[in-house]
Amino acid sequence: MRGLQTDRTAQVAITGHAFVQNLRRGHHELAEDARPTLRLVAAFIELAQAI
Repeated sequence: MRGLQTDRTAQVAITGHAFVQNLRRGHHELAEDARPTLRLVAAFIELAQAI
């Protein structure tokens, strides 16, 4: 199995999951004007434009 072999990879996966959940719930200023069903997509578009 190739999954989470170190504590660091587990930490990255958990942090990413928590970030996505917080985006979906509207806890960040990203995509705050988007409809709840499209909030995650709008947030990632805003992040991509910022990078």
